[in-house]
Amino acid sequence: MNLNNFIKEVEKLNIHLSEKQLEQLEEFYELLIDYNEKVNLTRITEKEDVYLKHFYDSLTLIKAIDLTQGLTLCDIGTGAGFPGIVLKICFPQLKITLVETLQKRVRFLYLVKEKLNLKDLFICKERAEIFARNNRNKYDIVTSRAMARLNILNEMCIPLVKINGYFIPMKGSIEGELEEASNSINELNSKLEDIVSFNLPIENSIRNLVIIKKISDTKTKYPRNYNEIKNRPL
Repeated sequence: MNLNNFIKEVEKLNIHLSEKQLEQLEEFYELLIDYNEKVNLTRITEKEDVYLKHFYDSLTLIKAIDLTQGLTLCDIGTGAGFPGIVLKICFPQLKITLVETLQKRVRFLYLVKEKLNLKDLFICKERAEIFARNNRNKYDIVTSRAMARLNILNEMCIPLVKINGYFIPMKGSIEGELEEASNSINELNSKLEDIVSFNLPIENSIRNLVIIKKISDTKTKYPRNYNEIKNRPL
C-alpha cells in the first residue's frame, strides 16, 4: 500500500489526515525501521507492508466504535505501538495508555512519544493481568491486537473496562474462538454485542473486530495469575 492508496483507503474510513499527521506517520515508520535494526520489533519492514498491515490495520478500529470523541483507551500488549500509537497520531483527542511487558519495546515507545511530541499518551511496563488488577473500571475502550485467544484475553482486559464501555480485540481469523470464549464473556459480566468482519485492502486477508460490552462490575477474583488464566481458561 503506497502513500496515495493509504490516504484513499483511510478516507473511506472517514479519516481525513492532515499534513502534520502524515508526517508523524512517516517519522514513526522511520523510527520503527531504524530501531528494528538493533532490536526486533516487527517482521514487517517493507514500507508498503507497514502502511497496510500496521498503520491502516490499526485504524480499522473505527469500524467498531466512534474514536472522534475524547475517550480513554488502553492498548494491551501494544508491542511496537500497534494500534495505540497510530490511533494517537490520527485521533489526538484520545487519551491512550500503552501496556507492554518487554523493556526493549517500552524504550522504543518512549522514544516515539518524545520524537513525535505525543500528549496524553501513557506508557506502562507491566504484565496485562497485573495492570488490570490495579486499574479496574478505568477505560472507555480496551483493545488488543493479535495477542492471544479470546478466552485468555477476556480475563486480562475486561476488568479494565468501565461499565457500559467496550473491549474490542482486533483479530484475524476467529474460527473456534467465540465458542470457547462464550463462558468467559458471561462470567466477566459482559455480552458479545457485534462482530465487524472485513478484508484488508490489496491482500484481502480477513479481519474481525469483536465488540464486547461490559454490563456490570467484574468479580474481584479476576483476573487470576497468568498461569491460571492460560492453563484453566474460563
